[in-house]
Amino acid sequence: MRSLPLADPGTPDSRSATRYLWWLARSQFRTIAFGMFFGITWMLVGALIPMVIGKAIDAGITTKDTSALARWAGAFLVLGLIQAGSGIMRHRNAVFNWMSANFRTVQAVVRHANRLGATLPRRMATGEVVAIGAADTSHIGNALDITARGSAAIVSLITVTVILLTASVKLGLVVLLGVPVQMAVVSLLIKPLHRRQQAYRDQQGALTGRAVDIVAGLRVLRGIGGEQVFAERYRVQSQQLREAGVRAARIDSLLESIQVLMPGLFLALVTWLGARLAVGGEIQPGELASFYGYAAFLVMPLRTLAEMLEKMTRGHVSAGRVLKVLRLAPEITAPASPRPLPEHGALVDVKSGLSVRPGVLTVLVADRPEDAIEIADRLGRYTEGEVTLGGVPLSAATRDEVRARILVADNNARLFSGPLREELDPTGAAGNEQILAALRTASAEEVLDALPDGLASFVAERGREFSGGQQQRLRLARALLADAPILIMVEPTSAVDAHTEARIARRVGPARQGRTTLLAATSPLLLDQADHVVFVDDGKVIAEGTHRELLAAEPRYRAVVTRSVDEETA
Repeated sequence: MRSLPLADPGTPDSRSATRYLWWLARSQFRTIAFGMFFGITWMLVGALIPMVIGKAIDAGITTKDTSALARWAGAFLVLGLIQAGSGIMRHRNAVFNWMSANFRTVQAVVRHANRLGATLPRRMATGEVVAIGAADTSHIGNALDITARGSAAIVSLITVTVILLTASVKLGLVVLLGVPVQMAVVSLLIKPLHRRQQAYRDQQGALTGRAVDIVAGLRVLRGIGGEQVFAERYRVQSQQLREAGVRAARIDSLLESIQVLMPGLFLALVTWLGARLAVGGEIQPGELASFYGYAAFLVMPLRTLAEMLEKMTRGHVSAGRVLKVLRLAPEITAPASPRPLPEHGALVDVKSGLSVRPGVLTVLVADRPEDAIEIADRLGRYTEGEVTLGGVPLSAATRDEVRARILVADNNARLFSGPLREELDPTGAAGNEQILAALRTASAEEVLDALPDGLASFVAERGREFSGGQQQRLRLARALLADAPILIMVEPTSAVDAHTEARIARRVGPARQGRTTLLAATSPLLLDQADHVVFVDDGKVIAEGTHRELLAAEPRYRAVVTRSVDEETA
């Protein structure tokens, strides 16, 4: 039993779509070779069966040789057993080739997406990424899957042609000339088909992106009365996608019909010629039966060749789309000579003037929420900025070291599917007591109590069985369990009620005692529990102190905090 996905997918060749497919083929060369070997054996045996049947007919009817008839019947049985066994092995290897190429591509894309970080959503639409994962990886897998049957079709066609040329030059020439003609007719439709499929695929990615944006901003759209406007735009765009799909389907259906019609006409032609030769006494009755068998057999390799041409073309197009992701370069690059970050020290954002004191709970209040988000992104090095930790620039350290020291948790984080324990503690390093303590700090005990299997309960994709507030508390517990030396959280209690927020505010400080914690929030409940408060106006620090000191001394701070209370009340 082979294990998938692979521990290490390898380094893809992103120079071209052809080189990428060749890299995949080399990476799983052994199973591709096995698939081709068993595929050739499987179809080649099928090509020999009509000949055996013809020999058996001649032995039993023409010469009345019962012993020869028994030998040919035995050969027929052996060929049938070989074909059954090789067919099973061909299918096993072909399916593995499909799955391996699919998984390897997904792993390569996901690994590179992790390297890109915040660069990916800026450079590529969400719908495009989703479409790559949903369709393109499958088409790439199909391109490697078809190698087993495609190689078998080529070998069997050559074999049948040689056999027919030996028995009848006319029939051999018909096969020899007929196959290229059929391939030429099919290839004429491949290019317009994929041009229309490309247009359909582009519109599909755009529509998926619009759907994601609408769902993500549904509450905002309803608040401003724009839900119907965006729904109408989605309807219009979905109809355009449907029309593009119908245009592609017309060519696809024509291609499918020709793949049936051309081999059917070819079958009729070979059968007619064989019958004429038998009537004229040029071939024996057994050979006539063989020709009928060959004519029927040829339908399969001919259709397989047409299918291979189509799947290889689709796989090539899909590989080009995958390369769009793999060729993206991260905006933040690793230093040539990285420096280690100190264990302790202030985290300083030079642009805003913010200095996060080590070992205390700091709350950042910004007049504009986007300013707080920009500062958090710079502090976590998700965007470029002049930020230092203990005097050492973050840009001088490796990204892995920055991520190990600094964790940024915002409301764009998602819950994934799987057991709740693994969702909260992906590394598996925390015990039950630690997990329960983090859930209590996040005031999420009742979320756990409501689940039938506790920490073993299965979480659906995006945690859709939980409310917005429950999801936020579970994400908070996950961030606390990571136990990062520096934890930065953006609006960690924006979706919970005042009573729950008060409990979280009282518990976060003690839970993070001795470690550096920065919260970006305007809630008085959080501010009142902070060791230090920093107020940012127009992206710059203009005041620092305790919550009560700033309320008394800074009117703009008081206005921002009061506004947040009014918004929560409303």
